[in-house]
Amino acid sequence: MKILLIGEYSNVHWTLAEGLRSLGHEVCVVSNGDFWKNYKRDISLTRTTYSKAEGIMFLLKTLATLPKLRNYDVVQLINPMFLELKAERIKPIYRFLKKHNKKIFLCAFGMDAYWVEAGTRKPYIFRYSDFNIGDKPIINDYTTEQTADWTNTPKAELNRYIANDCNGIIAGMYEYHRAYIDEHADKLTYIPFPIETDKHVAAQLYTNERKLRFFIGIQRTRSIYKGTDIMLSALERIEKDYPNDCEILKAENVPFEEYSRMVNDCDVLLDQLYGYSPGMNALLAISKGKIVVGGAEEECYNILNESELRPMINVVPDEDDVYNKLKWLIENKETVARLQQESVEFVDKHHSPCKVAKQYLDFWNSRE
Repeated sequence: MKILLIGEYSNVHWTLAEGLRSLGHEVCVVSNGDFWKNYKRDISLTRTTYSKAEGIMFLLKTLATLPKLRNYDVVQLINPMFLELKAERIKPIYRFLKKHNKKIFLCAFGMDAYWVEAGTRKPYIFRYSDFNIGDKPIINDYTTEQTADWTNTPKAELNRYIANDCNGIIAGMYEYHRAYIDEHADKLTYIPFPIETDKHVAAQLYTNERKLRFFIGIQRTRSIYKGTDIMLSALERIEKDYPNDCEILKAENVPFEEYSRMVNDCDVLLDQLYGYSPGMNALLAISKGKIVVGGAEEECYNILNESELRPMINVVPDEDDVYNKLKWLIENKETVARLQQESVEFVDKHHSPCKVAKQYLDFWNSRE
């Protein structure tokens, strides 16, 4: 098959492309590299500024690229806003892609109108999310901005237009599947994110002969949104209370390659706080045999039909809960190596790029 993957979130499309290529398919990835993360792609469509002049130049560059984006068996969009253009500009490009290719699919991988609506409508359908904890809304600059951005706006209209018009929708996490299922159960599926397993992980397992290394990635603009502020505060308490047993490694706004190298040096990674499921950054760590502290509710295991492996340390949006889970790891260091090994087994079982690629192919082929 000829497959076109447009847009990028946390290396999902490039990793999927590698899995598809290993099965003999022809794949082209078009993206901006997910901004500063600068992931690999075959065709780069990147903006350097958001000035009016730059917008016009980027639109012209995109239009000049369109002839290369025809005659594919499958086109997949990472998000309804799959280009760095206004929604009004993206809609005719979507129509072009739909007209000149056989099938087109939408990913439910992150922030969009359905996720905002699912997180803000009452009664709340999630025990906690980016937008609520229990029956209380989370009100900060980020949630206010995203709610305004995706509610009764051109972006929201584009999202619903594509969702209704496309051949199918793929959710990569339980939360996003739940957000779409009420309106699009007939064309929706869940497929885990793909990620490679580190084949050298056995040599990296914790041996209890040194301090336990905790790692946290910090994006200052998304700290509150991801719960990093709460995680970091709990970590600093742990470091103060157990100075001889642990150390903290921090990465702040670093490119993907450097981030990946830093993950190699840790034993435990602290991921986002408001999710039910591990995202790509967490899966990267898990694939390297690291223990992830973050979203790992029963819903994320159930949607995978996983009844045995539980390698992740689930935390809720509460600093004391995070602190207590980190404390438990320090006081039970003999379990660290076992959980690390289970982490690798979990990724290999559910997130192997080849296995995931086959699930995508099955879904794409099943849809008219």
